[in-house]
Amino acid sequence: MSQTIVATADKLPSRVSWGAIIAGGLVAVTAGAMLNILGVAIGASTVDPMIPGETPSAGSFGIAGAIWLLVSNLLALACGGYVAARLSGTADDTDGVLHGLSVWAVAFLVSALLLGNLASGAARGVGSLVQGAASTAASAAAQAVPEMTDPEALVDRLQASLQGGGDPANLTEDQRRAEMTRIISERATSGSFEPAARERLASLAAVEFGIPPAEATQRIQALEAEATRLAQQAETRAREAAEAAARAAAVGSYWVFATLLLGAAASVIGARVGTRKSLLMASRRLA
Repeated sequence: MSQTIVATADKLPSRVSWGAIIAGGLVAVTAGAMLNILGVAIGASTVDPMIPGETPSAGSFGIAGAIWLLVSNLLALACGGYVAARLSGTADDTDGVLHGLSVWAVAFLVSALLLGNLASGAARGVGSLVQGAASTAASAAAQAVPEMTDPEALVDRLQASLQGGGDPANLTEDQRRAEMTRIISERATSGSFEPAARERLASLAAVEFGIPPAEATQRIQALEAEATRLAQQAETRAREAAEAAARAAAVGSYWVFATLLLGAAASVIGARVGTRKSLLMASRRLA
């Protein structure tokens, strides 16, 4: 009777040091914050309100700030990678590089979390201020014009102003203006005047402003042509703004990707420098 021999391989020990990775990530975040604060201090020291010509321009500030931010973050990530590789105690270059990449990922996540908390806190503060200002304005308006907050009064005013459809000469000024506003609003919604609506608007405008109906029609046509031209210009500007925003978003995304890639490279370089020498060399030194 044959016996089946089952070969089992020993489980390889884990060579990851989470303590070293967390320590390296904290060192990277702290060093980056320290260098960024130093950059703010240097930038603020260059501002001289007494001598405007001595103060750098906004463009120079922006370029210098971006360069400083990039360099400071790269140095911080290199320090974090060095610390993680050194504290891990590994003598393998691949293990040291992986520890450096882990520090890069941890530092990115911690920075994103901190920035997210700051942004959400600022948004909540602004929202509270806006809500308080709106409540104050509503209370002041209600106290100053109490009759405007009465629902029955608003309904009466609305019904009185929207009554129309008869001879424009027999309508009140509020009724004519309310009907003119309604016709213009319908034109803005539909994009063009109906023939009957244009004639009605011309008759209302002739009575309201005391001009002949033909002149009122000409003015309405001129205003309609001007509104069409302005709408086309607004559409063109909106399209150009959308294209510019898309290009800016693409360029910004490329820069962020390049920054993250350089940060990973800096972490790897720091980890390679911080990786311990081989155990054979250490044993020779001890011997």
